[in-house]
Amino acid sequence: MRVLAVVPARGGSAGVPLKNLALVGGVPLVTRAVRACLRSELIDRVVVSTDHDGIAETARQAGAVVVERPAELSGDTASSESAVLHALDTLGGDPEVVVLVQCTSAFIDPADLSAAVRKVLDGEADSVVSGLPTHEFLWTATGAGVNHDPAFRPRRQDREPQFRENGAFYVMRASGLRAHGHRFFGRIAVQPVPSRHAIEIDEPEDLELVRALAPFIDEPEPIDVDCVITDFDGVHTDDRAYVDSDGREMVLVSRSDGMGVSLLTRSGVKVLVMSTEQNPVVTARARKLGVPVLQGLADKRTVLRDWLRIENLDPARVAYVGNDVNDLGPMAEVGWPVATPDAHPRVRAAARVVLTRPGGSGAVRELCDRVLAARPEQPVAARPAAATQPVVAPVVAPAVSPVVAGASVRPRPEPVAIGDVLVGDGQPVYVIGEIGINHNGDLDIARRLIDVAADAGCQAVKFQKRTPSICVPEEQKGQIRQTPWGEMTYLEYKERTEFGRDEYTQIAEYCDERGLHWFASPWDVPSVEFLEEMNVLVHKVASAGVADHELLRALAATGKPIILSTGMSTLEEIDAAVEILGTEKLIMMHATSTYPLPPEEANLRTITTLKERYGVPVGYSGHERGLQISLAAVTLGAVCVERHITLDRTMWGSDHAASLEPAGLEHLVRDIRIIEQALGDGVKRVFPGEEAPKARLRRVTV
Repeated sequence: MRVLAVVPARGGSAGVPLKNLALVGGVPLVTRAVRACLRSELIDRVVVSTDHDGIAETARQAGAVVVERPAELSGDTASSESAVLHALDTLGGDPEVVVLVQCTSAFIDPADLSAAVRKVLDGEADSVVSGLPTHEFLWTATGAGVNHDPAFRPRRQDREPQFRENGAFYVMRASGLRAHGHRFFGRIAVQPVPSRHAIEIDEPEDLELVRALAPFIDEPEPIDVDCVITDFDGVHTDDRAYVDSDGREMVLVSRSDGMGVSLLTRSGVKVLVMSTEQNPVVTARARKLGVPVLQGLADKRTVLRDWLRIENLDPARVAYVGNDVNDLGPMAEVGWPVATPDAHPRVRAAARVVLTRPGGSGAVRELCDRVLAARPEQPVAARPAAATQPVVAPVVAPAVSPVVAGASVRPRPEPVAIGDVLVGDGQPVYVIGEIGINHNGDLDIARRLIDVAADAGCQAVKFQKRTPSICVPEEQKGQIRQTPWGEMTYLEYKERTEFGRDEYTQIAEYCDERGLHWFASPWDVPSVEFLEEMNVLVHKVASAGVADHELLRALAATGKPIILSTGMSTLEEIDAAVEILGTEKLIMMHATSTYPLPPEEANLRTITTLKERYGVPVGYSGHERGLQISLAAVTLGAVCVERHITLDRTMWGSDHAASLEPAGLEHLVRDIRIIEQALGDGVKRVFPGEEAPKARLRRVTV
């Protein structure tokens, strides 16, 4: 061991009681000192010398070795050097360099520590003290100049800075400390520290000052939790309400919060909204976000405690973000109390983290991003950029042998990774807005449909990609069609509506801006090659391609996940397709290729048949009018839902009539998220909302 850091941390304190355990930015001062040392690249070991059991336990949790400090070295008159020498004697074997670090400095920069240690290791100094550069003029109480001649006052720029010792840290050769018994000896150097890091905590006012500065000085750290719980007013909103002439209330929220919550739930983090008020605005926003809500709560702390118990969540791994004094109770129950920057002062003081964005201006998104940062397998962006590979290692199903007729029931399918999203049982339903050819060859319409999908809460949009000279049958190529662009052959019409590289490059960029995946159904091998060059995350096999084995072999060779639609196909035809594609990264879609689809042809129980026969996740691709059949598919276990979307069902084109308009798509996604909540986990339990009726109505007899 070459460099040892010693942090003296007594239990007693004259200015601030139990100061070393005081929270700054939600973290005890002793923990902040230990973390600074551990993050210094040159410090090999960190020791906390203390006489207090609570400080000792906190130090161990932070990663330090604890040395019990005897009573004779723990009084107000005991020097810090005595604590360091006692630690050296207890550990045995002196290091080359010892660093004395004080808890009273809340903002020690590990880089400054390393720079000071380097000066001693390199022989530039025997002892280094941290100091604040200053050009201040000092005076005695009697009016005499201490560091200046009052008759001669040179300008600031004409004077070398002096340094005020700030007490944060001292670095010294261990042998010199032994020989001299104090920290200053030999060649003494100063390690400059910036003013924002130089505040010492001696009085309660100092503690309040560093608490106020912590959100602006501390580097944002990842928040490693399994659950995020938020207040509503002042967190999702700016704590204002807009009331129209009919008394209807509206609030201002941030669109970015929605994507953050979506990414969070996809990563497996539970999200809950709690509100003291009972308000339809809260209900509507929670439904839009697709998360549960508890409202009308007189005692949020008790309800939170019960909910955590029911959900079997460790409170230490839960974040609660609030902004007012009624949030102090639930904040005290969790390991990560979080406050908005404009929160009540008592709430900010109780917070482990103070966000930088106010409520209604991205506070929830900021929190979501920091939680996602603690989950390295989950990117913060909704999808990788078009030129990059997915950042998530795919979660794949166990290898499954080729499917044959009469195969036995498969085990529960494992989810398939599409970029940053897992699609399968136990995951949020993956909703695909199929633009297909409803863009009518117009890039502006395509962008508007992408907006429709993003605003509704879809995770992806899908197009169709063809090489018309290959896909259009010979007998149809010369047929004359009446189109919005005039009379032309069918081949000319298909070429007129087909997007190329420039359009799809812009589509990829716009989908990335809106946080959506995009992909397409290739209808021929050159289209597969085109989409591979565009680096799509997944390929879709249209129902028309199930028997096109040349196409299937080209898709299988990409190694990408495959979504296979099964419309107008027999089980034997699907068996042959699966023989080529394999099941490792396969998602099936039950579909009936009737446009529009009548209910009697939906045959939704086929979802279960496909899941049991092939052992892969199964979704639903619908062509019906309305929402009922798609919602029923979700209740039967569909893991993804694909619906054609349009700006207006009366638009020119073959697929518009069987498509959903913007309001219909928004209602579909909303209702899917409600169904997901309502399905639950199958564990019978008493929920918080039942407690009061149970106490009031339950009659127990023996």
